[in-house]
Amino acid sequence: QVHLAESGGGLVQVGGSLRLSCAASGNILRINTMGWYRQAPGKQREMVAQIDERGSPTYAVSVKGRFTVSRDNAENMVYLQMNNLEPEDTAVYYCNARDVYSRSGVYGSDYYGPGTQVIVSS
Repeated sequence: QVHLAESGGGLVQVGGSLRLSCAASGNILRINTMGWYRQAPGKQREMVAQIDERGSPTYAVSVKGRFTVSRDNAENMVYLQMNNLEPEDTAVYYCNARDVYSRSGVYGSDYYGPGTQVIVSS
């Protein structure tokens, strides 16, 4: 069983920065893609940023140039550096791990953490 745990959310003013971290645990051999999704009140969950094993990132248009995703494959960690935050970035941010292979040979397609709240005040 794979578990994801996010940290680093909180309250920040417009233009401020936050860094989210996510640790994946559970006898993991490798994770193809790790990343971040978010869900604002009354809206659908959306992809924010993701990064593959080789370190190639993908960003939502709304965060490109402001957010940076990175990962540590050895530690099964993924990070999201968020700069120049806007009120529209207020949401619950979820860590995601996709195509996860365990050391026991079990494959899992898609996992999410419980989420961390980010509030950007104007």
